[in-house]
Amino acid sequence: MPYFRVSLLAAACAMAALVPPVAHAAVSAVDDARRTVTLPAPARRIVSLAPHATEMLFAAGAGAYIVGVSEFSDYPPEAKRIPSVGSGVSLDLERILQLKPDLVVGWNNGNAATQLSRLEPLGIPIYKSEPYDFDAIAQSIERLARLAGTDATGAAAARNFRARLKKLRDTYEARRPVTVFYQIWRSPLMTLNGSHLVSSAMRLCGGENIFGKLPQLAPTVTEEAVVKADPEAIVASSGEQDDVFAPWRRFPSLKAVTRGNLVSIDGNLINRAGPRILDGTEDLCRKLDAVRAKQQGR
Repeated sequence: MPYFRVSLLAAACAMAALVPPVAHAAVSAVDDARRTVTLPAPARRIVSLAPHATEMLFAAGAGAYIVGVSEFSDYPPEAKRIPSVGSGVSLDLERILQLKPDLVVGWNNGNAATQLSRLEPLGIPIYKSEPYDFDAIAQSIERLARLAGTDATGAAAARNFRARLKKLRDTYEARRPVTVFYQIWRSPLMTLNGSHLVSSAMRLCGGENIFGKLPQLAPTVTEEAVVKADPEAIVASSGEQDDVFAPWRRFPSLKAVTRGNLVSIDGNLINRAGPRILDGTEDLCRKLDAVRAKQQGR
């Protein structure tokens, strides 16, 4: 009998040796460019090349594995202590290689996409991030958590994001539409079209983007076009420029000026496609509600 027990124990040990540990199992996720990213094991050295990606990685529970970030990755506060590898316009490829990442998460848009293409021939696994709607943000948190082996944390964060999103939709989406000009830059005068995530936030709040039908994601427009559209509110992200609304006060006939609907919002919250966009959206919804209240009181 003792020999039999010893034999069973030896057999069990031999079988266990044949089974690879879970920590080293391959992981896969589909990115926003519809590419399957596969890693031989969960990522333990991650470089984030966009502020929104940094925020999503922390939300997914992978913050401890980030070894490099792009410029302006300033949230959460811990991100400020991570070494910088340059900006989306100018990456330090040598620095990135020195960090020996097993995963790079980058922004698949504009100049950032061009920079990302320089990394692809180097054989580093790249997750291309470009969420265009709220649902994609929740999915991205789950997918990044899968690649980092932090599935439980990512699932909880995504679940909380979806619950809060539903509450905002139930509260604001059916309210009276408010026409909005959303200004992202003054000179040249630039806005965002209906495909951008900011427009999704506007729609959730019952806002109507006056330039939503333009084909470019971030088109340049004229003052005359804004005056002709005569929006009820002009919204600009804080930190863009000092006294960003001063030029509009030259047009006292504009509804937004006459009614005092020159709305400032934190660009770091609403312009970044990360989990904090719901903070920015909630703020926008409250401010567009104030616009409605002024009209009802007239």
